[in-house]
Formats: sequence, C-alpha cells, structure tokens
Amino acid sequence: MADEFARALLLMHRRDPQLVEDGFQRLRAIAGDHVDRLIAEFRQEPDHDTRCRLLELIAEARSERAFDLLASQLETGDEALRDCAARGLRLLDTDAARALLTNAPAPRP
Repeated sequence: MADEFARALLLMHRRDPQLVEDGFQRLRAIAGDHVDRLIAEFRQEPDHDTRCRLLELIAEARSERAFDLLASQLETGDEALRDCAARGLRLLDTDAARALLTNAPAPRP
C-alpha cells in the first residue's frame, strides 16, 4: 500500500477538481514532515498549476530547507510562483529571508 504522501500526490494529478483539492489538503496536513519530497516533486513537475500548489505547500511548511528553492522562485518571471515564494519567505521569517525580501528586485513585467 502506498504511503499517505504518494496517495495525496496522486490525487493532485487527477482531472477532477475536488480530488485535486482533496490531495492538496491531505498534503497540507503532512507538508512539514515531507518538505524534501515536496521540493523534489516541485522540481520535476511539468504542470504549472500543480507546481503552484506544491510551492504553496512548501511555503506553508516553513522549513529552512526550502530557503534556496523559495529564493530561486522569487526571481522567476512567473508571477504566481514569485508571489508564493515571497509568501513562503515571509512565513519563514528568518534574517536571511527578510534580507532577501528587502533587497528583491522589482517584479518583471
């Protein structure tokens, strides 16, 4: 039997919006325990909407292990990912995160 993380991730890849939401909520409940797996999934995920959801989960986990990923997404041209990364850095609330947010370049058009 697959673990809870894998089952929830499978739901997030379904076509039914309610199943996607169910998977997201399941992952939200365990995100803090699976930050490294979430980061790995984010890096290999081709679907934009799923990438946004994964980054949201990573941000909400408030793990310093996500700092490099959040920092890299802060500089992306994708507004949704950039906004989520900024939120994650604010939630992280470390000196490095605050400095990065203070010195971040203006969003690209």
